Amino acid sequence: MFRRLPPLVALLLLGLLVTACGGIGSTDGKPQVVTSFYPLQFVTERIVGNHAHVTNLTSPGAEPHDLQLTVRQGVLVSNAELAVYEHGLQPSVDQVVTNDPPRHAVDVADVVRLSAVPPGLGDEHATDAKGNAVDPHFWLDPTLLGRVADRIAAVMARADPKHAADYRANNAALQSDLRSLDHDYRVGLEHCRSRTLVVSHDAWEYLGRRYHLRIYPIAGISPDAEPSPKHLSELSQLIRTDKITTVFTERLASPKLADALAGDLGIRTAVLDPIEGLSSADPQATYLSLMRENLAAIQKADSCS
Repeated sequence: MFRRLPPLVALLLLGLLVTACGGIGSTDGKPQVVTSFYPLQFVTERIVGNHAHVTNLTSPGAEPHDLQLTVRQGVLVSNAELAVYEHGLQPSVDQVVTNDPPRHAVDVADVVRLSAVPPGLGDEHATDAKGNAVDPHFWLDPTLLGRVADRIAAVMARADPKHAADYRANNAALQSDLRSLDHDYRVGLEHCRSRTLVVSHDAWEYLGRRYHLRIYPIAGISPDAEPSPKHLSELSQLIRTDKITTVFTERLASPKLADALAGDLGIRTAVLDPIEGLSSADPQATYLSLMRENLAAIQKADSCS
C-alpha cells in the first residue's frame, strides 16, 4: 500500500494514520501479533500467552471469506511482529502481506497441504498460489491445526527469544489439548449407524477424511454459493435412501436452503459450526468447546454409540 507512494509521502501518511488511530505499536514493549480469522487467533493466543498482544482481523459474527481490510487494519498487519494468515482465503490480507510485509509471517498454506476441490466448487477466496481452487477449512482436523501451532511457536521463539521457553511450553499444553480432542473424535465416532453428513456448505472434507465420514454439502466451498436444482434433487434422494435424520446448518451463514431441504423431507436441522469465526451467542465459546459441540451433534445425527 505505502510502497507505491514516494518515501517521504508514505512516511508522513503512516505517521498521520498512527496518530489518528491512537497508536499502532505496543506501548509496553510486547510484540504485536495479527491473525486473520478465529482458529488462527485461538492457537496464537494460546501460544503467546501474556507475552504479546494479539489482534484478530475478522470481527466476531463476520464471515471471514468476506473480509475487506480497513486502512487501519492494513497498518496493523504491516507493523506487526508476526502475521498469521491463510493465503487465498482473504485476498485483502494477502495483498498487504505481499506489498507491506510484517517482520514475520506464517502462511498456513505453507504448513498444511490444502486439498484441491473439483471445478465449480471453489471461488476467488479459496485459491492457492497458482490460482487453483483449494479447500481452506483445514482447522476442522485438529491434527492439522496442531501443525500450524508448531510453526507459530517456532517463529515466535525466534522473534522473541527472551520468552522462547514459555512459547514452547504453551504450545506443548495446546498440543495436548488438540490430541485429546482428536482422541475424543476417533473414539466417539468409531461406532455409528450412519457415516454420512449433509451439511450447509463444503467445509467438512478435512474432518470427514480424518474420521471416515462421507460429506454431502448443499453449497460449495463458499457458504453463499447457490446449488443447482439437480444437486438439491440428488441430495433429497440420498437423504431418503440412506435414511438421513438431520440436515446441518451453521451459525454464520443463512440456514434458508438447509431449512427448506429438511422441511420438504420432514427431517430435522441442527447446527454444525465450521468455526470460521465466533458468534455472540456464547462469549465463553472456544475452538475446543465448539468442536466438542460438533462432535455431540454428529453423534446424535448418526446414532453413534
